[in-house]
Amino acid sequence: MKILAFGASSSKNSINKKLANYVASNVKNGEIEVLDLNDFEMPIYSQDKETEGGIPELATKFIKKISCADLLVISFAEHNGAYSSAYKNIFDWSSRATKKVYENKKVILLSTSPGPGGAKSVLSSAVTSMPFFGAQVVGSLSLPSFYENFDTATLKVTNAEFNQKLSEIIQKL
Repeated sequence: MKILAFGASSSKNSINKKLANYVASNVKNGEIEVLDLNDFEMPIYSQDKETEGGIPELATKFIKKISCADLLVISFAEHNGAYSSAYKNIFDWSSRATKKVYENKKVILLSTSPGPGGAKSVLSSAVTSMPFFGAQVVGSLSLPSFYENFDTATLKVTNAEFNQKLSEIIQKL
C-alpha cells in the first residue's frame, strides 16, 4: 500500500508532519512518502493569476502525488481556528485543476497543537469539507498537548487512548 503523509503546515519542524508520519508508520505493509508543503510553494491564489498564467505546475505535481497513493494521512495545523495558509493555497490551486483533489482516496485526518485543544476546530472543518473534494474519510483523531503526548526522541505517541483509537481506524482499512 502506498501511503502519502503530510503535515498541513509550512513549519520546518512541523509537529503535524511528525504526527502524520507516526500514524502512517503504524499501517502494516505501507510504503510511506512524506511530503513537505514547502516543496509546493506557489503564488497566492487569485482568479487574475490563474487567468494570466494558468495552473502552476506544482499544483499538478501535488495532485499527481495524491493520484499515486492508496492512502492519505494528513495532519492539520490550526492557524486562528482554520487551515494554515500554506495548505489552503496549495489546495486552492489544486482544486482549480480538479474539483476531486483527493481522487476518492481513503484518508485519515489528524490534528495536533501544543495546547489542550489539539487543533480540533480545523480538524472538524476538514472532516466536513473533504468528502466534497473526493476524500473517503476513514477516521479522524486529534492529539492535544503534543509535547506531553508525543516522545520527540522516539517519534512516537505516548497517549494510550490515542493509540487505541488509531488502531481502530487502521483496522477499517
